[in-house]
Amino acid sequence: MSSRPFRYCPVCRTELVPGRHGGRVRLGCPACGFVHWGNPLPVVGAIVERDGHVLLVRSHGWPSSWYGLVTGFLEPGEHPEEAVLREVKEELGLDATVGAFIGAHPFERLNQIILTYHVVAGPGEVRLATEELADWKAVPFAKLRPWTRGTGPALGAWLASRGYHPAPAEFGEHIDD
Repeated sequence: MSSRPFRYCPVCRTELVPGRHGGRVRLGCPACGFVHWGNPLPVVGAIVERDGHVLLVRSHGWPSSWYGLVTGFLEPGEHPEEAVLREVKEELGLDATVGAFIGAHPFERLNQIILTYHVVAGPGEVRLATEELADWKAVPFAKLRPWTRGTGPALGAWLASRGYHPAPAEFGEHIDD
């Protein structure tokens, strides 16, 4: 999803114009009254723990040194805890249990709010969702460095709760594991 707002009304196809709606300047339709509120999309993120490591994934199209948390969109009517466990199962092929809710963090670039959970993965072989992901790796807690955006702040908070306080990695910085 892009953070770029609509240009035309999805109801009547009239060009949207800036105006005051709900106390802010937002795009609205002068013909039918539609307002593009630009509300963020809810996304879940999983800090997947297994055997003293966190499992990180790399999406297709990312540079070979970029890895992140398992993430995905909530489905209609789905509880965030159900969604995070579904995403771990879909992306890694592993059953997991929710350990704790870590926090909600905005990811403004993609207009998302990320609800991050610590989950504990059960035994079994990782079966990567290759249509979505290119690779995965297990990184020991002591070698993790949170990134500054997206799911990085949640990872940093989780590490701090475990007594680790690494300096954050700059976005795109290669980290040896």
